[in-house]
Formats: sequence, C-alpha cells, structure tokens
Amino acid sequence: MGLLEETLDSIRGKDEEAVKKAWSAIDNLTKPIGSLGKLEEIIAKMAGITGKTHNKINKKNIVIMCADNGMWDEKLNNCPKELTVTVTKNFVKGITGVCVLGDFFKSDRTVVDIGVDYDFNDPEILNRKVAYGTKDITKGPAMTREECVKAVETGIEVVDDLVKKGYDLFGTGEMGVCNTATSAAVLSGLRKLPADVTVGKGSGITDSQLYYKKKAVQQAIDINKPNSEDPIDVLSKVGGFDIAGICGCFLGAARNNVPIVIDGFISAVAALCAFRLNNKVVDYLFASHLSAEPAIKYIMAELGLTPMVNLNMRLGEGSGCPIAFGIIEAALYVMDNMGTFSDANIDSANFVDIREK
Repeated sequence: MGLLEETLDSIRGKDEEAVKKAWSAIDNLTKPIGSLGKLEEIIAKMAGITGKTHNKINKKNIVIMCADNGMWDEKLNNCPKELTVTVTKNFVKGITGVCVLGDFFKSDRTVVDIGVDYDFNDPEILNRKVAYGTKDITKGPAMTREECVKAVETGIEVVDDLVKKGYDLFGTGEMGVCNTATSAAVLSGLRKLPADVTVGKGSGITDSQLYYKKKAVQQAIDINKPNSEDPIDVLSKVGGFDIAGICGCFLGAARNNVPIVIDGFISAVAALCAFRLNNKVVDYLFASHLSAEPAIKYIMAELGLTPMVNLNMRLGEGSGCPIAFGIIEAALYVMDNMGTFSDANIDSANFVDIREK
C-alpha cells in the first residue's frame, strides 16, 4: 500500500463525544448562549480534532508549495514566468505578505520547491521537486498520474515531518505564475462547471485577457476530459504540482489529527481535492478568508465551510492563514479563561438559545 492509500485509510474524522463535551462547556460560560458565534464553533471543532475540550496551540507553520505552470506559455498573465523563482527566494528573505503577517502572528513557514523550473541552492528551500514545472494543459495533461501521486504524497510527508517537530496548527500557501488558471481548470473538472464560471482575474489582468484565460481553461477541459469522479485524474490532467502538494498537506493534517487552514482560491481548490479523496478531511479544515476570486463560493458550498473574514484579499501565498491563526487562538483563549455561570454568580435558567440549528 502506498503512502496516499495508507493516509486515506487512516483518516478517522472528528471525535463526536469531544464535540458534545465542548459545547456543554461553551454553553456554561458566562454569556448569553451562542453570543460568541463563530468563536464557539471554532472551539467545538478543535475539540473534535484533538479529542480535548481545552486546547492550546504550541507551534504554527505555513507550508508554501512553489511550482511553475506550463500554461504560462499561453501568455495569460502579465507576470513573467521568472516571478515564481523570485518570490520563492523572497519567502526566505521574509519580505512577502505571508512572511510579514506570519511574523506578526508568530508563525513559522516551510518553503517547498515542489516543481519550480529552476534549481535553488538554499537550505531554507526544501527541495522536493517532482519535475521542472507542469506541461501546457491547453495541449495535453499537466503531468502523469504517477507524478501527481508523488506531489500529493510530498505534501503528506512535509506535514508528517513538521508534526514530529511539534507543530500543531498549519496553514497552506503557494507560489506559481498562472496557478489561478490551473486551479480554475481543476474546479471545472471536479464540479463540471464551465470556465466562464470558474475563471477570475487572479493577480490582475484586463477584461480582454480574462476572455482568453477563460477560453484557454475551457480548451484544457475539452482536450483532457478529466474524470470528475477521480480527483487524481483531474489534478494530473489540468492541475499543478503546487495544488497537488497542498492537497497532500490537508490529507497529512487529517491523518495526524491536527487543524489546517485554507488560504484563498488555490488553496481551497486543493482542499476540495482532498475532500473528494476522503470527505472526513473537512473535519480538520478551517477557512481563513473569502477570496476575491468569485468561484470560491462553489468550493465553500461543497465543503460546508464559512470563511472567518472577508477582507477582499487575493494575494495568495498563504497570507490569509496567519489572520485565521490569531482568531483560532483567541477562541481557544476564551475557552481557557472565561468564567462559568457559577463563577459569575449568574442563574442561566431563563437564558434562551437563539442559535440556528
């Protein structure tokens, strides 16, 4: 049995009894029932992940998967292909958006070269290259099925190793010019949606470029005919190494019973792939922010998740994850430090639960 199959076999889903105990404790805190809204849901979900009512985060890590996309040859992006290399190096320098936000929220990061068309010579960039970028999906498959499985298993292995080092909260980031196009293609393949619906402006293009981007993604779907019932087939035919690697990170987190945060559109597409491989994965997922890419609503609807914030962000890199980390830790701090009705000398007998069931 390979690592992917072994991982899918090992994912057990949330601890229902722990969730019940957490809700009982939450509803005994000194406040109107349900008045902390989503913070209460975070507390209960964390209990389901760890099996404990009270939880504290020890070490946080954002895993950033970097890879080039052959689709760049279609000239759908204003950014030069070399930007993938430059930004990957800048992650190590600590000057990008995810780095600065991560530093503010005291999070570490792991930069992974999973498929950049360049050889780095930097020990701070983890060399897990599957290939030097993917093929042009408008002309044929992005990668072989074997390469796709290897990329997914790389994500699993990275999370496995970080868990052994004491990390217990993860975020997901990426870098790869044109990866909103490949992500849109994957979403089209999984949901049988036309490119007109799944393709957005990504890092910034004109209306004319958007027309050609939609046309290229639809061409990729029509030529490759991905099987919507097989996430690996979809990923291998129209995806990217970065998306596949992030998919593996979600599977690895679920396998290790640790929470993991979705960033934006690209990360969410990877989460949908992981969910399709084993739907219990969703019990370990938190959605950070509502990406400005319009098609993300289809992913959140299938996953049944609501992003914590809507800040009109579209940077990628994992930049929404540190903000979510802060919210998650705030929720857990409430659970540990807020008094009960008994502590506050309050009779809650007449309190009404107005939460939507």
